[in-house]
Amino acid sequence: MLAKTMKFTCFMLVAFFVTACVTTGDIGKRKVDKQKALEANVKLGMAYLQQKKRDSALRAFNKALEFDDNSAEAHQGMALVHQLNGETALAESSFKKALRSRADFSRAGIELSYGRFLRQQGRCDEAMKYFESAGKDIAYPNRSDALYHLGLCTQELGDEPRAKAAYEYALNLNNSYAPAALELAHMSFAERDYANAKKYLDVYAANSRQSARSLWLGIRIERIFGNKDKEASYALALKNLHPYSKEYLEYKNLIENRK
Repeated sequence: MLAKTMKFTCFMLVAFFVTACVTTGDIGKRKVDKQKALEANVKLGMAYLQQKKRDSALRAFNKALEFDDNSAEAHQGMALVHQLNGETALAESSFKKALRSRADFSRAGIELSYGRFLRQQGRCDEAMKYFESAGKDIAYPNRSDALYHLGLCTQELGDEPRAKAAYEYALNLNNSYAPAALELAHMSFAERDYANAKKYLDVYAANSRQSARSLWLGIRIERIFGNKDKEASYALALKNLHPYSKEYLEYKNLIENRK
């Protein structure tokens, strides 16, 4: 309840800021502060996106573009809304405008978003250069995320060594970055490097909620090490948390085949 109240309060402050900052001076002679209005509407649009209010977000980003039609941030916001709406052509157009426009922050954030969009469209060969570029920007705080997605793309294209290197780099930059740890755990397991598979899976478990995929991997690792109690613990969690997952079906098949 407290978290929801704080989110609502922050949202209301942003909304108030939008109203308050667009005009300054006397009531009869208002002067538009374009930069503040632009920033406020972008923040408001992002807040609406977090609340899954796409139409309201679209209006806020459109308003921001009225103040500056060369704002990379506003075009990126538009792209994200179109992407969520499944409007592929509009999303790509807005992403490209964002990349061409003036950005008040690191362009790496736009490159990562556009790369994820391209990967979603099955265009990993195009997405890779954007992930690489974002991952090389040492001022960008989400480099690990960019490198992780670079790893996913290279793995999908069949380049396992390059994917592994990208995941390792991501985890080296942020030793609690769970997504890369899980991929390395799976790769290590496939290579029969079970000690490292367990090590990476432990990193994942310490920094993320267990997924069906991670629990199923945990079952197989503990089975190899002969740790029946830990295996049973993973199995119970898989059954309780993900009873309709394909991983649980695979586990049930494994148990039935042993009978």
